[in-house]
Amino acid sequence: MTITLKNILFGICLGSAIFAISGIVFDVLNSGSFELTGWSYTRMALGAMIVGIGFSVPSRIYDNEKLSFGMQAVIHMSIGCTVYLIVAFLVGWIPVSAGWAACILAIAGQLLAAFLIWIGFARYYKQVARKMTAKIQERQQ
Repeated sequence: MTITLKNILFGICLGSAIFAISGIVFDVLNSGSFELTGWSYTRMALGAMIVGIGFSVPSRIYDNEKLSFGMQAVIHMSIGCTVYLIVAFLVGWIPVSAGWAACILAIAGQLLAAFLIWIGFARYYKQVARKMTAKIQERQQ
């Protein structure tokens, strides 16, 4: 199982896109007054890229046919979510100063988003596999 530049670049792109969309959402929710100061933007942008890599590189686990799909998913999401939580605390995505309830709510919401994204990718690749199987069966007939 090798890590490819494609996985790393995909992770950077996906992390950056999600960061940009999140920034737009927060800007709209704050009526155009969402501001990041003191290198916050740079920390968060780099953090988003690292999180993207943290989810994309471990996706190579799906190439390992010795593991069940469930085990592959657990390994992939465990690594990605661990990287995410570490980065989230370091760059300030978790509002520690707002108390434990706000922290738990932020973590739960962000992990839910990660799993929804994973479900989207899983469904997409399952659909691709079905189409490939159908074409193979079609050619064999």
